[in-house]
Amino acid sequence: MNYSREVENMCVVKKGPNHGPAPIPEEGKWVKATEVSDISGMSHGIGWCAPQQGTCKLTLNVKKGIVEEALVETVGCSGMTHSAAMAAEILPGKTILECLNTDLVCDAINVAMREIFLQLVYGRTQSAFSDDGLVIGAGLEDLGKGLRSQVGTMFSTRKKGVRYLEMAEGYVTKLALDEDNEVIGYQFVKLGKMMEDIRHGVTPDEAYKKNIGQYGRFDGAAKYIDPREE
Repeated sequence: MNYSREVENMCVVKKGPNHGPAPIPEEGKWVKATEVSDISGMSHGIGWCAPQQGTCKLTLNVKKGIVEEALVETVGCSGMTHSAAMAAEILPGKTILECLNTDLVCDAINVAMREIFLQLVYGRTQSAFSDDGLVIGAGLEDLGKGLRSQVGTMFSTRKKGVRYLEMAEGYVTKLALDEDNEVIGYQFVKLGKMMEDIRHGVTPDEAYKKNIGQYGRFDGAAKYIDPREE
């Protein structure tokens, strides 16, 4: 190690007590983290690309510094979905420090990795106060039936008003309007559950009808419209 002449000419002043790092909550314990292997927890990070055309929600389950589980959910540009497939292969088995310094192909996913890294190393995780953390596979609980991301898609214009296209419950097929043409409910298809039924042998037509639901004052509305066609 090289020192400048000014530093070499300085006298030694003895260091006082070594305070050490502040403890952070990790999986039901208080941990003074000094090594990557000291970090454990499950959390989520949100990232966006430079032109802000897409966004990523990244969920990691980390045990002793190693990523054991990764869930990558993206909305936006088509290229990001393919980048998510690559990132999902890349992340597990790496330390969180390796992940932070790995090109995860898409800028939005890289930003999400940066944000989740901060959650983990500062003890701000979902599992901070859960004894032994969350089991590997806990990330799938965010997806629900059919293992499909919850997506909300709404479109509106000043001239024509709002169109609900997809809600947490599923793909919106009809909007219910009252006498003033205001939305009072909607009908939807639970796509994830429908596909699950089809995989288990239910005919597509039967599975479609079985997984239709509605919300709000759908019955008895003055008018129904297809939000994609009308």
